Amino acid sequence: MAQSDAAKGGSPAAEDAARAAEQGEERPPAPGIDITRPHVARMYDYYLGGKHNYAVDREAAEQALKLVPQGRIGARMNRWFLIETVRWLVREAGIRQILDIGSGLPTQQNVHEVAQAIDPNAKVVYVDNDPLVRVHAEALLATNPNTIFLTADLRDPNDLLNRPEIRSHLDFSQPIALLLVAVLHFIEDTQQAYDVVKVLCDALPSGSYLAISHGLIEEGQKEATQQASAVYRRANSGVYPRTREEILGFFTGLTPVGCGLVHISEWTPPGRPAGPTAGDNVVSLGDPAVLRSLPGMCGIARIDR
Repeated sequence: MAQSDAAKGGSPAAEDAARAAEQGEERPPAPGIDITRPHVARMYDYYLGGKHNYAVDREAAEQALKLVPQGRIGARMNRWFLIETVRWLVREAGIRQILDIGSGLPTQQNVHEVAQAIDPNAKVVYVDNDPLVRVHAEALLATNPNTIFLTADLRDPNDLLNRPEIRSHLDFSQPIALLLVAVLHFIEDTQQAYDVVKVLCDALPSGSYLAISHGLIEEGQKEATQQASAVYRRANSGVYPRTREEILGFFTGLTPVGCGLVHISEWTPPGRPAGPTAGDNVVSLGDPAVLRSLPGMCGIARIDR
């Protein structure tokens, strides 16, 4: 198979893309999967070093990485935030139910694996609107009765909350952790995004938690961020980073936990020193200056009535 233009450049990332292409990953895993257009879930999978992506995704991801070179380490840091948040929620906060919306493709240390390593009875609901995610999730979860996958759109939270599957799997009288990790910045209208989060949080009982990570607009990076956003708009969804104040708005009325909303390089699970440590198995420390330049924020808050 011919290499993509990115693969011809000789960079390690491009060589990874070439190897992935040579492994025959261009064949759709199921009817109806469109591999002629980039998809944000598959681009994210490529950043993480996954195998569930295609030439068109790798080429778009490489275009984005030229504009925001920190994108790959940013994806890994985001994954670190997700994993450590789930560990803290289950181990320290006593949460036994998790609703992960915009879950993306299966990768290393999935939410249900992290949670159920602590308590095998922990319940997890994955939600995504991508048919490729559904194909892989259903295969992964075929023998896991405590974890289910639903195809639904974050932009219609009422439809999701009314699904009988979610109501039969989760007990809405008991605390639930709502994970909106690297997904809200795919909703263009900020007020619509606020409304979505409010509907979801209003449906959860007191003692529940909300965890968010979100792309950040910073001075000095606006032009590169806008150009990278244009790459995503040519895929299946645009990406719309927000200011710190706009991201903070998602936590209105909630009780911050730990360090609250901070730059992703500064976040730490409650009760732990700031930032990832050398022992983490998802992200290495790397250059602290690069970590500080990542365009993203994250935080956890508790729902108190």
